[in-house]
Amino acid sequence: MLTPGFDLGKVSVFMVKDSLSPASIANNLETCFIGQRIIYYPTLASTMEVARQEAQMGAVEGTVILADEQTAGRGRLKRVWLSPKGSIALSVILYPDVAYLPSLIMLASLAVVHSIEAITGLKSQIKWPNDVLVNGKKVCGILVESEVQGNSVDYAIVGIGINVNIRLSHFPDIVSTATSLSDELGRDVSRLDVIRHLLVEMERLYLTLPAGGSVYEEWRDRIVTLGKRVQISSGKTRYDGIAESAARDGSLLLRLSDGGLIKIVAGDVTLRD
Repeated sequence: MLTPGFDLGKVSVFMVKDSLSPASIANNLETCFIGQRIIYYPTLASTMEVARQEAQMGAVEGTVILADEQTAGRGRLKRVWLSPKGSIALSVILYPDVAYLPSLIMLASLAVVHSIEAITGLKSQIKWPNDVLVNGKKVCGILVESEVQGNSVDYAIVGIGINVNIRLSHFPDIVSTATSLSDELGRDVSRLDVIRHLLVEMERLYLTLPAGGSVYEEWRDRIVTLGKRVQISSGKTRYDGIAESAARDGSLLLRLSDGGLIKIVAGDVTLRD
């Protein structure tokens, strides 16, 4: 059963430092639609599932589902994504043109990178296809899901999970591959500041798409995977080679040892260098 949520405009919430209440996030938020409606849950199984339900009921574009703690979050390939208290777990509902679907993972990745750097000063990079790294370790995962009928997008949902104020030493299974903003800085980070900057950046980049803007070049240039020797698992197949480039549709171009070039649409990447 879902924990009751709070919808901006329906409740009055006392704003405290780093409060993740809808009021604290939306107060003077410099966006036109992303984050202007926020549904907040103290504890929730999955923000993606609630966002899908809201989208199917015609939620206004830019609606954000936010949880202080996510108990059954998921990443790509139905993997579990840990979202304990101190992290950011949110999903944004969008209604893009079908042509812009490949750009959603790009703009979401860039919005996270820009926000981390603006709020913390930490340099971050993108690991194809959907991770953000700090000092070589995963700090954020992004999941994009959509419902498409023919050439029409019913809805798209961008899910973002960021390790902010988490002590990775409490999670020994992932401490070698993951990090958090607070672990990197040695101090806590305002989740409120990160979220507000993230929503502004997402809308800014999203609005450039109909005007002919492209997030592709910066996204490609931020991918730490490129130029590296990698192993990619795609379904039951494994490929080894050099990650040569990333295409405009978001796929990865892999140069095999025999000189052949193949396109990988989805897969798990392990850096071999």
